[in-house]
Amino acid sequence: MSWDPAAELTADERRSFGSGAAHWAELVPLNVPGPFYTRTNDNCWTGRIEAPMSVMYGGAYFEEYVFRQPRNPHEVRDLARAADVEVTGGYGWDGDRWWTPALVRGWWADRGRVEADLTASLAAFARATDEQNADAAAGVARARAYLAGALADDLRAYLFRLEEGRYPRAGERLPGLTP
Repeated sequence: MSWDPAAELTADERRSFGSGAAHWAELVPLNVPGPFYTRTNDNCWTGRIEAPMSVMYGGAYFEEYVFRQPRNPHEVRDLARAADVEVTGGYGWDGDRWWTPALVRGWWADRGRVEADLTASLAAFARATDEQNADAAAGVARARAYLAGALADDLRAYLFRLEEGRYPRAGERLPGLTP
């Protein structure tokens, strides 16, 4: 990633998101580090309808969370629609203000809890036969693949952004995920 996804938001889209310390204080810990995140929110399962490349359901109440940050303007639009239809205003756009390199590395070190949640969620989704649960199960497969693959490099690029104030250019050395 070499651009600022939150800067893609229009003023109208930004109004669909929450922000600030009180919003961040309710962060759903499954959210992958980055500018977009969810706090405690409803469990109406509208997020994957709008943003299947970024949103997953999990935790004790199957809340929506951002499992992958948007990679292009189209995915930002999708996430903005997910924020707009989530009735409690549970999406945030100001994660860059709150994530620190130490918090990102801590999240990475504890990523096993995300894998455990995905395993538990998949078991629950597999018990149902409706289309929405089937989609959620497919989302688990996507989230697991991302967690095991490209996420490490994406987080290293995000660490670079947090430390340098910009995303890295091709060939620049990326920071490590462990201190």
